[in-house]
Amino acid sequence: MSQPQAPSSPRPRVLCCWTPDLGDALLGGLRDVADVEWAPPSRELLATRLHEFDAYLASLHIPLDRVMIANAARGRLRLVATPSTGLDHLDLPALESSGVRLISLRGEEALLGRITSTAEQAWGLLLAAVRRIPAGHAAACRGEWARDRFRGTQLAGKTLGVIGVGRLGSMVAQYGLAFRMRVLGCDPRPIDIPGVERVDLDALLRAADILSLHVHLTPQTRGLLGPAQFALMKPGVVLINTSRGAIVDEAALLDALRTGRVAAAGLDVIDGEWRADLVDHPLIRHAREHENLVISPHVGGVTVEAQTITHAFLADRVAEALRN
Repeated sequence: MSQPQAPSSPRPRVLCCWTPDLGDALLGGLRDVADVEWAPPSRELLATRLHEFDAYLASLHIPLDRVMIANAARGRLRLVATPSTGLDHLDLPALESSGVRLISLRGEEALLGRITSTAEQAWGLLLAAVRRIPAGHAAACRGEWARDRFRGTQLAGKTLGVIGVGRLGSMVAQYGLAFRMRVLGCDPRPIDIPGVERVDLDALLRAADILSLHVHLTPQTRGLLGPAQFALMKPGVVLINTSRGAIVDEAALLDALRTGRVAAAGLDVIDGEWRADLVDHPLIRHAREHENLVISPHVGGVTVEAQTITHAFLADRVAEALRN
């Protein structure tokens, strides 16, 4: 394939596919060193124009695949920045082999410690699931004041199992303690939170009334919760996932929701979020027809505060890289 011809420019060019309503002010000093073009993310845009830019401020809505990266790297692309710690929307081996530098939030502990949004979303999904809030709201809007029909479950006295007790898992564990729950944690590292007991995964699955997932998607964690793990869980467990959809075997989850092994689930992520036929995703179909599954569209980190902090930080990092 012949090398794409990018328009010449005396200054670096940056493609920004972040939400424009965040405001140009978030770009800070980046405007001083580069020409920035805002554009809504699309596969066509990345496939046909990414080679025109030196840097790409990435959207999580469109995966950046090997073909796109190779094509863009033959042009001007030298830098990709993503406002996330999860990186499954990027082909990392392709970036490395093409010599394209990646800037992400992974490892930026001081910055990330200020951001609680995803942990708060996990707790919101938990309350929505155990108190049946979405179904109760829908009924109320229909004029059905069915109090006893939407009888929920109290959290105090229940056992919360947190899988992955890093930054977000630690926050959720502390929320559990504040709600007077017994809290168990599963993590390869020591857990230094008073009141949180460290156990192995099997013990956690057997004991927990509520499970909350807070691990990165890796080859080791893909399908971490499958049929064997669901079989270990207490009947009537509640599952919360704000990490990545592929950490859970979704066919096994659907079976557990149908049988009652999982009484309810709250998901901010599903496997295949980028599908064109998302309306037909098995989990979304189930949520339309049943009250025991609450799904939000991967909005854990989508708050004004979180995005203002992370996007401004990344813009400064990209400006620094382009200056050098």
